[in-house]
Amino acid sequence: MGIGELGRAVAAEWTKLWSVRSTWWCLAGTGVLMVLSALTLGGAAVTEMLRDGGAASLPAGEPVVSATIFAQFAPVAAAMLMITSEYSSGGVRTTLQAVPVRGRMLAAKALVAAAVAFTAGVVSGAAAAAVVHVVLSGEPFGGHVTLPPARTALDLLGVGVFFALVSVLTVGAGAAMRSAAGTLTVVFMLLMGLPLLLAATGAPPALEAALRMPLSAGLAFMGSTDNPTGGPIPYPAGEGLAWLLAWTAAAVAAGHAVLRRRDA
Repeated sequence: MGIGELGRAVAAEWTKLWSVRSTWWCLAGTGVLMVLSALTLGGAAVTEMLRDGGAASLPAGEPVVSATIFAQFAPVAAAMLMITSEYSSGGVRTTLQAVPVRGRMLAAKALVAAAVAFTAGVVSGAAAAAVVHVVLSGEPFGGHVTLPPARTALDLLGVGVFFALVSVLTVGAGAAMRSAAGTLTVVFMLLMGLPLLLAATGAPPALEAALRMPLSAGLAFMGSTDNPTGGPIPYPAGEGLAWLLAWTAAAVAAGHAVLRRRDA
């Protein structure tokens, strides 16, 4: 894959992404969901701390990381539309005429989706951390919310990486499914539906599988103590990143296989 050809494909995808209103709406949704979710989760955490005596403090980045459980679907929507909208409009034929090497086209979309999602995660996370600190550090919360620079920077970096990888996963799923409804169903099931169903069985093998799905892996990577499937995540951040990368690679491989074998 030539660097020059890939660069031109990336530039084309970048231009197309910013030429549609849906991108701006998805990015705005990312910010709103991050701020509101982090503020709600942070307020609940501080209230519980005060009920228990109020001795501890809450880093503002902690509820921001937890807020990704809800906010992740905004960058997912943006990544999904990058590819499924072209199939619904027929524009994918023009795209493949301009970039006939299908792996290059998919790589360009994945790189653009990752860059935008990473930036959206860091910026919206920073805004959410600032709001949480300002709102929850005063009365009646008693100054229990802190904003340590190093810890906050790591939290924001983790959020950005998580959003980037989930967006690339979505691009792969979109290439495989080719429709917005199918892609959204598959990605939602991977991120939320299937882990909750597996956890609901209560069977130890199912619980172990649920804890290694993309969302739990991402939360482990970001160092979150929240787990929508219940119970602690029994592995370190590095393993969480490895599982998330594996899911992302599998989705991209599936999308590439479909692109190569089926006509546009």
